[in-house]
Amino acid sequence: MHAAGPSDEAPAQEDFLDRSRFPLDPWRLVEQRFGADDLGTTESLFSVANGYLGMRGNVEEGRESYSHGTFINGFHETWPIQHAEEAYGFARVGQTIVNVPDAKVIRLYVDDEPLLLPVADLNEYERGLDFRDGYLYRDLLWRTPAGKRVRVRTRRMVSLTQRHLAVMTFEVTMLDEAAPVAVSSQILNRQDGEDEYHVADKAMGEGVDPRKASRVQRRVLAPIHHSGDADAGRVALGFRCVDSGMTLAVAADHTIETKNRFTTHLQVEEDLAKLVYRIDAQPGETITLTKLVSYHTSRGVPPKELLDRCRRTLDRAAADGLESLFAQQRSWLDDFWQRSDVEVEGQLEIQQAMRWNLFQIAQAAARAEGSGIPAKGLTGSGYGGHYFWDTEIYVLPFLTYTRPSAARAAMRFRYSLLDAARRRAHEVSQSGALFPWRTINGEEASAYYAAGTAQYHINADIAYALMQYVAATGDLDFLVREGIDVLVETARMWADLGFRREEDDGEFHIHGVTGPDEYTTVVNDNLFTNVMARFNLQRAADAVRELQRRDGPEYDELVARLELQMSEVEEWERAAAGMSIPFDEHMGVHPQDFHFLEREVWDLENTPLEKRPLLLHYHPLVIYRFQVLKQADVVLALFLQGDLFSDEEKRADFEYYDPITTGDSSLSAVVQSIIAAEVGYDELALRYFRGALFVDLADLHHNTSDGVHVASTGGVWSALVYGFGGFRDYNGEFTLDPRLPEDWTSLTFRLTLQGARVRATVRQDELELEIEDGEQATLGVRGESVTVKASEPVTVPLDGQGPRIEGAPPPVAGRERADGTVIAAIVPGA
Repeated sequence: MHAAGPSDEAPAQEDFLDRSRFPLDPWRLVEQRFGADDLGTTESLFSVANGYLGMRGNVEEGRESYSHGTFINGFHETWPIQHAEEAYGFARVGQTIVNVPDAKVIRLYVDDEPLLLPVADLNEYERGLDFRDGYLYRDLLWRTPAGKRVRVRTRRMVSLTQRHLAVMTFEVTMLDEAAPVAVSSQILNRQDGEDEYHVADKAMGEGVDPRKASRVQRRVLAPIHHSGDADAGRVALGFRCVDSGMTLAVAADHTIETKNRFTTHLQVEEDLAKLVYRIDAQPGETITLTKLVSYHTSRGVPPKELLDRCRRTLDRAAADGLESLFAQQRSWLDDFWQRSDVEVEGQLEIQQAMRWNLFQIAQAAARAEGSGIPAKGLTGSGYGGHYFWDTEIYVLPFLTYTRPSAARAAMRFRYSLLDAARRRAHEVSQSGALFPWRTINGEEASAYYAAGTAQYHINADIAYALMQYVAATGDLDFLVREGIDVLVETARMWADLGFRREEDDGEFHIHGVTGPDEYTTVVNDNLFTNVMARFNLQRAADAVRELQRRDGPEYDELVARLELQMSEVEEWERAAAGMSIPFDEHMGVHPQDFHFLEREVWDLENTPLEKRPLLLHYHPLVIYRFQVLKQADVVLALFLQGDLFSDEEKRADFEYYDPITTGDSSLSAVVQSIIAAEVGYDELALRYFRGALFVDLADLHHNTSDGVHVASTGGVWSALVYGFGGFRDYNGEFTLDPRLPEDWTSLTFRLTLQGARVRATVRQDELELEIEDGEQATLGVRGESVTVKASEPVTVPLDGQGPRIEGAPPPVAGRERADGTVIAAIVPGA
């Protein structure tokens, strides 16, 4: 795969992938040549998951591999964080997702020679991830060292309808000659057990990369149970995490179908369960092994009970039958694509990549009930399996407007962490609740507070996603019963954290926080934080007053439950009205924070590519001294709260911050694309979009091996719908102001608004709206209200696609500050 740096300015027509290996296909990611030099990347790209269970795209044979991985959402081990220098309130307990026992392993031997893809003589090879059928398949023709031709076909599916189930098939056919064949199906505890090949995990690598997971240097899974029945073809293992106390059981059923004679051999140990089939294989007689696997986990239920659950899952799957299981998968995905598909006419490369990205969101969120959506989904161990603000800002918009039930589940998970957030607020001497920057179990797991805990804006991000969901769905039941508690407690935190100075006309300030840009930390009046806190405070006050106005029992219950005083609500309103929003009149831009414009800029143009990303090559203190951004900060505020900024302010801010944004974060390109499209930098918007689209597919950040960037995949949808589609959703008012790229014929997307699914098709000269499901919906289109009803499509003429500005914004260096000094560009250490 081509690996370009995130700042590469590739022409729009460049294809990021080697199409002789990865051919274009609108509904599949296909690999037609095995590659051993990018195993980590392809293992992530070809993962299968359902939001509860995830399996990396490791080859069935277990070798070669960059990093074996099977993960359960939220199943983690804890460990004490060792700080070099202690201080009060530091995070104490680390949390890391566990690599649960690997049931993907099915090894093949012909004439006692193993199939090992890196050295095998492969006459034919194809592997594909099918976005409509929802499984990973492989079809290869192997010529053994003895010259015998063997056809091998496999399928691997993690069920989207049966949360605890994975399905695998393994077919072997001797084409020309007979041979002794052995098929070894295993469940292997790779977290603690030892692979018989003694192959080191390439993912361990060398050097320091904060994006990787922390490793627990001791046994994690304590064996509790192991059993097997060769005649029934069932094996099972049970474990308990040593420190977290979480429990797990995994069981597998095997069925072999063949006219060949065979014998079965069983081996079961604490960390290994193995069924070996020895077959006298005759030419043309196919051997088909079906492997059904079930995982169940708990915070403390004994593994024996979990094994009973596994058995019930397997019994039900067996009763359904193999073809029914695959049909259920297809049916679920038919519904998913009907609700969620985005179509870009005549752009096959974009179409394929876009659907791969959207399919990743389905795999990360479909069955995540009761858990969050990890930053890497269940495709790798990157970021330790933690949940961040990524979910609310980048993933939930897609779910809210295409699959609201999944968005509701994600918001209810945040609500379930409210008590832990209250405790965290108390630890940092604040009222209300402070949600952790990164977590699995609700406790703060960020050991570096400057770029972690200090990002208090996560409170407002959660409130934003909550109100976006309520506005889009009308789900007042969730708001009244649970969501309002989150709004109240987060508003309490902001009111307590900020302060008012009378000499500033009573402006409300927030000091000592970090915004989304992690290259600038612990600052005063970070614009993004203040803008989002204002939203949080005002919406909390509005929600409480609406409950009071309705004069129902819900208001009295809220007051009693949270000991709420109306004087608090009045204070939230005053704080929101007086929120300090920094603006530099001389330079005509909003400073990212109070002192931001005082710094010199980092000379990115003359920084060697081998020194990127900056966080891997420069001490944080060096980075913090400059105007340089890891990711969009002010520009993100322009997107999320765009109705509060003028068109002139948006363009001026974008032109200032875009040249000093490194793109070192995978979260940045989508936001830059959206605002670039809005203000008129259409070619730049398309370039940023393509960079986001191929973040993982082309490994642009050189860490796809640690797992898929799920927030970026959600951002791809936002870049299409909010950016080129021009959709906005400000406080329950839905509008469209398209910005279709010049060489695109049309863009079609779906939005579910108050229960009605609207299909929007943007063309260069018109916008077509049609109801696909439901009765009607009302949207604003360039200042005019349009109501579209079932069976009555509406076509709105478009006078162009907004302003078009060539090139990119000029450098910041050389601009004059209000005090007469000139901003200089510097490369530290050069």
